[in-house]
Amino acid sequence: MNAQTLPFFIAGAVGQLECALDLPDPETFAVPRGLALVAHPHPLFGGTMDNKVVHTLARGFLALGYVTVRMNFRGVGKSDGVHDEGRGETDDMALLLTHMRQQYPDLPLALGGFSFGTFVQAQLQQRLIEANAGAGAAAERLVLVGTAAGKWPMPTVPANSILIHGELDDTIPLTAVFEWARPQDIPVIVIPGADHFFHRRLQHIKNLMVEMWHR
Repeated sequence: MNAQTLPFFIAGAVGQLECALDLPDPETFAVPRGLALVAHPHPLFGGTMDNKVVHTLARGFLALGYVTVRMNFRGVGKSDGVHDEGRGETDDMALLLTHMRQQYPDLPLALGGFSFGTFVQAQLQQRLIEANAGAGAAAERLVLVGTAAGKWPMPTVPANSILIHGELDDTIPLTAVFEWARPQDIPVIVIPGADHFFHRRLQHIKNLMVEMWHR
């Protein structure tokens, strides 16, 4: 993301997993406000942790004062293994969370994802809730961009989740997101004219995250 991005690896079930850590500006945030994990789009269609929407999500979390970490899923970049349809990817994201909790045990957790990454993060949140591993174990909030409704079996998500979708998304139709969100009574923020990758609309993602976060 920038010169201060710290690359690192963790050991996963199928080998090493490539990760990247960014810290909020210490002049603005003497103490980080939270820990955020960001998940990238589908590995078989070019998705990586360097995707521009993933970068924008990470910048949004950094602007909120969150220690922000990304990971290349199995078979992407320098990560070992092969794509596992969301199962192994969720396992790996849980391992990344465990690794980061060793360094930041008490920070509030947030999860962000784009496209396929929303499926992984929603599954991880469900695991954290079901595990009931103590106060604050689950994420305080999710930010889901291009939510993968209709593509994968998206679990329900907390009522305070921030859902952002492009009006002209032809990869995940807006109607599918409405059908998934409607029974949960969760608003969907629609960016007029935006396609799946938010071409020329990226700035709205970060701005909306920062604006909506404390509502």
